[in-house]
Amino acid sequence: MSAAAVAMMLSGCGVADKVTVCTTAPQSEWMDKEAFKENLLNSGYQINEFKVTEGSCYEIYGKDANDDKVEIYFNPVDGSIVKKEAH
Repeated sequence: MSAAAVAMMLSGCGVADKVTVCTTAPQSEWMDKEAFKENLLNSGYQINEFKVTEGSCYEIYGKDANDDKVEIYFNPVDGSIVKKEAH
């Protein structure tokens, strides 16, 4: 099955819709991962998991400065929050 066929099939069930795209910039333009994580920690975040997503985001699972559980997608080029979910 081709990738296009799989994408079409997944879009019908809502899975493909869930990819959050943060940037189309090449990784050479992204902020350094370790420096980015350090800035988050210095801003009061607690990071349980940090990853790079399919949609070219930096994503964290953890707690914000208010100690609320969060899942946040960041644009890795400028550090802006693209999507934030409180849990």
